[in-house]
Amino acid sequence: MKPKNCETFDRNLQRCTCTYEPCSRKGRCCLCLEYHRNNDELPACFFPPEVERTYDRSAARYLACRGKR
Repeated sequence: MKPKNCETFDRNLQRCTCTYEPCSRKGRCCLCLEYHRNNDELPACFFPPEVERTYDRSAARYLACRGKR
């Protein structure tokens, strides 16, 4: 279901790399960022595929996979 207030929903949904299937925030980047920020995490789209599949969305994991730890 396309949200009424998101003009880029279809494009966002095509680009979403999240593999967590029951996720209700796919294509809704504002909600996704808010959710992960509240949990001290980053969204799936910040991670390479092999890391994203681990569901470790921590800032420490992000920095480690980017070689900045």
